[in-house]
Amino acid sequence: MMDDLRRFLKGFAMGAANVIPGVSGGTIAFITGIYERLIDALKKVDTTTIRLLCRLRIGEAWIRMDGRFLAALAIGAGLSIISLARALEWCFEHYPVLVWAFFFGLIAASLPAVARLVSNWTPGPVIAFLSGTGIALSTVLMTPASENDNPFYLGICGVVATCSMIIPGLSGSYVLLLMGNYKVIMIDAVNDLSGGEIGPALQVLVPVGTGAVIGMLVLARLLSWLFHRWHDVAVAAISGFVSGSLVVIWPWKDTLKDKFVQGEEVTEKIRGFANWHLPDPGAGSTWAALGAVLGGVAVIALLEYCGGRERRNEGK
Repeated sequence: MMDDLRRFLKGFAMGAANVIPGVSGGTIAFITGIYERLIDALKKVDTTTIRLLCRLRIGEAWIRMDGRFLAALAIGAGLSIISLARALEWCFEHYPVLVWAFFFGLIAASLPAVARLVSNWTPGPVIAFLSGTGIALSTVLMTPASENDNPFYLGICGVVATCSMIIPGLSGSYVLLLMGNYKVIMIDAVNDLSGGEIGPALQVLVPVGTGAVIGMLVLARLLSWLFHRWHDVAVAAISGFVSGSLVVIWPWKDTLKDKFVQGEEVTEKIRGFANWHLPDPGAGSTWAALGAVLGGVAVIALLEYCGGRERRNEGK
């Protein structure tokens, strides 16, 4: 029962992280010690599991795909998004530096623990780490593409966005902005669906959803294979993604936003960042932000403790 509660809380943290642009729920899964198990569980959601469900062999399917583990995470993440989304968005709108600072401390403090998961830093893991860092940093320098509602491109958006959500250090919503289709998918299609315009909504959501499912299942199998064949290289590459994401999460920078108008409602979404700078030591807000960084460090210490227990239990 306590294991289920811990997994629920980790799912809750993953859901909260997904609300913040630039932060990935996969990062939280990685630093809390459940990432590899999550990937293995997603890998088992395949044709064999579907056949078991179609034959009403639900118990076998549930055990095969580690259903209890996935359910605890899914319930936690869902409740987090429902209960915290508005509060976190309000905090991010009114106190962005404090929110960025908290997540910066959270992720920076996780890097030493993540590095210890690599048993031997040979040239292979080092190159993988540098490559992961470079890919994550390159997203900061990319110019957002133009909007494109071609079904094939929408499917690619679904694949890439889902892969970004699974890979720690990359944000699915931020990648959609870079691909130019955040408004088409996350605002227009969702508003059409909630407004009863099912046809236009499905023209967007069906190809995106198809791509998302394909991307999740294919990437989960690939990552699971990499973890089992080249564990140190895979962990080092993901550590690089997480390390590179610190540039996006650095609290002291200018945020570039686009405004989306839907009727009388105006929505602002981040499209990039500029003017990274050091904090002013004489400003009171700087010390508040440093306190938020320490808060993130304290949280990661607790999560690392729980993650260590999770890994020890799974190793028995």
